[in-house]
Amino acid sequence: MTRHYLVTGGAGFIGSNYAHRLIQRGEKVTIFDNLSRAGAPRNVAWLEETFGKGAFRLIVGDVRSAADIAEAAKDADVIVHLAGQVAVTTSVTKPREDFEANALGTFNALEAARVSDRNPIFIYASTNKVYGGMEDVKLVEDATRWRYAELEHGCAETQPLDFHSPYGCSKGAGDQYVRDYARIYGLRSVVFRQSCIYGPRQFGIEDQGWLAWMIIAAVTGRKITIYGDGKQVRDVLHVSDLLSAYDAAVEKIESATGQVYNMGGGTRNILAVWAEFGPMLEKLLGKKIEVARDDWRPGDQRVFYADFRKAQRELGWEPKINLETGIEMLFEWVKENKSLF
Repeated sequence: MTRHYLVTGGAGFIGSNYAHRLIQRGEKVTIFDNLSRAGAPRNVAWLEETFGKGAFRLIVGDVRSAADIAEAAKDADVIVHLAGQVAVTTSVTKPREDFEANALGTFNALEAARVSDRNPIFIYASTNKVYGGMEDVKLVEDATRWRYAELEHGCAETQPLDFHSPYGCSKGAGDQYVRDYARIYGLRSVVFRQSCIYGPRQFGIEDQGWLAWMIIAAVTGRKITIYGDGKQVRDVLHVSDLLSAYDAAVEKIESATGQVYNMGGGTRNILAVWAEFGPMLEKLLGKKIEVARDDWRPGDQRVFYADFRKAQRELGWEPKINLETGIEMLFEWVKENKSLF
């Protein structure tokens, strides 16, 4: 059965990769995006070059406009809500802009889904930042990384919420609204609390998409600044694995409705931001990389890695691409597309 997918933020990194996958398998796709990110027009051009201009519909609109998103959503069978403000640092300097893009934008998208006659499935890209600094969780400092002292499998969905930074608040508000619309209105909604997602078409910047940014900076000779001690740890998940989780939720929507899933690479795909990633990057580049150092940034967790066993149990999902393979793939993509940066 062919479905009509509306992908908000569909010209972004995750959105353009998902649009590519959906178009390739014959789904009807509408991309809703304000094209404000530098990479967005390039991603649209890539999709048009790959499939032709008529292969998908592009609506240049903004989720902060309730009327715009309601019009775009009225015929959608699946709404994948990826649009929003994506950087913690930007949220600190521009909290109103962050609130309107994330909290209000998600509310507008949910309302568009609620009033639709098509009872759409609603997939929401939340964030691990809803767990805050997890100050109550004991950490251990090893030679090259921080790690949880007792959370053997990582952070589970049962970890108390503690919105930290305006970004954490705005994404967390959306997270809870999406959950509650399943309870109160019966909306077929699913929340994915995403860790570090990486892969091709990621035009990373210093404030967001750190892994891609460091690869881009290394390849193009730009300055890299390490904030904190460089031993802060993330679990990295290749974008194609994330998209498989979205697909699994859509296929298993009867049981997935109203559920929250932590979504990351898990304990098998943990990486210290510089103490471990730096040597990997230097090996790929074939030379030493000089970096600058600065203080910790607000909202920067020393450790986060996701316990994805709930998604494993309920969606039959687990990561397929290990971090060494995925990082090498991204490094080669950046090298081949150096002119885009």
